[in-house]
Amino acid sequence: MARYSIWSLARNALSHHQHWPRQWRSPEPKRHYDVIIVGGGGHGLATAYYLAKEHDITNVAVLEKGWLGGGNTGRNTTIVRSNYLWDESAALYELSLKLWEGLSKDLNYNVMLSQRGVLNLAHSLGDVRAGRRRAEANRLNGIDSVWLEPAGVKKIVSIINTSSTLRYPILGSTWQPRGGVARHDAVAWGYARAADARGVDIIQNCEVTGLCRDTAGRITGVETTRGPIAAGKVGIVAAGHTSVLAAMADIRLPIQSHPLQALVSEPIKRVLDCVVMSGAIHVYVSQSDKGELVIGAGIDGYNSYAQRGSFHVLEHQTAALVELFPIFARLRMMRTWGGIVDTCPDASPILSRTPVPGLYINGGWGTGGFKATPGSGFVFAHTIARDEPHPVNAPFSLDRFVTGALIDEHGAAAVAH
Repeated sequence: MARYSIWSLARNALSHHQHWPRQWRSPEPKRHYDVIIVGGGGHGLATAYYLAKEHDITNVAVLEKGWLGGGNTGRNTTIVRSNYLWDESAALYELSLKLWEGLSKDLNYNVMLSQRGVLNLAHSLGDVRAGRRRAEANRLNGIDSVWLEPAGVKKIVSIINTSSTLRYPILGSTWQPRGGVARHDAVAWGYARAADARGVDIIQNCEVTGLCRDTAGRITGVETTRGPIAAGKVGIVAAGHTSVLAAMADIRLPIQSHPLQALVSEPIKRVLDCVVMSGAIHVYVSQSDKGELVIGAGIDGYNSYAQRGSFHVLEHQTAALVELFPIFARLRMMRTWGGIVDTCPDASPILSRTPVPGLYINGGWGTGGFKATPGSGFVFAHTIARDEPHPVNAPFSLDRFVTGALIDEHGAAAVAH
């Protein structure tokens, strides 16, 4: 793999950047792999990368039915943070944030991590109690999280409306300075390039249509639109379609899939230097490097596999945005898009072996998947390679829905499900 550096940039400038090598191969599928990862988004690519890097398992294929990053990885609002409430979630998301902080160097690819800070606003006494509790719980877990009064919020974001006459006045906010945003497509491309360099086959336009099992019930491979492919182990990392693929192995997951949409405004001068989130009025916003406002909201109330959302959700989120930021009232919106979020009853993910030998599940992330990309791939690779969970993802097994040991993160997820 060619190394990116200031020197390679200068060298290629001499040829008008016409001779950069391809970032990854497009191989034909082999007949057999040690591990197949179903899903070519950030989590799937990260899993393949860490299988090769941490466990020396390189006979791996990532199968993507479309193009890399064309699912939820490229259809989110790119927020990165780790200020979740429960110890189990805090450990997972903080591991991920620490990996984020060194990811560009690790992959030799600029993922454009911008640690500009994240505000989670409180609009009621219940929000205040929950926010204070979460900030203190974060501090006990070594996570940088503090509670701010309205004056502190105004000091960080001068253009925000902190008037007490608002229908949902700002009563305070949690603040995580290390939170921020990253470039979603760069994350997918960086992991793809690094995994390919370690021997992983990345196969696009290859939809999995069935799971193959032997007479004992163990997974032996997959059926695809490009023919059958044998494998010793299969990991499902397919976001909104996780339950569909699990059903091919007769596994019924406690997951519902919903549309989640976002939109961006026309570009304007820099006015917002952090991420602002409100779970109560369902809007979150940051400003991209190009000056666009990246605006998200809550999930649509209906179940769907469509990558689009409802107009009334756009109407509500823009109304909430203007209430918080009257300065944005005359902005024009340029485009909108949707993804498919797979939500578990406790708003926490599944990172687990399944009752079917050789089959593993990584899904149920709801609206929190992008921020967990590095940590998810790291612990899921451990689970597949060693056939046992990493200590960090052990609480996120399928068994918790039988034992009742749920990890309720509806509040810390910031956009209540």
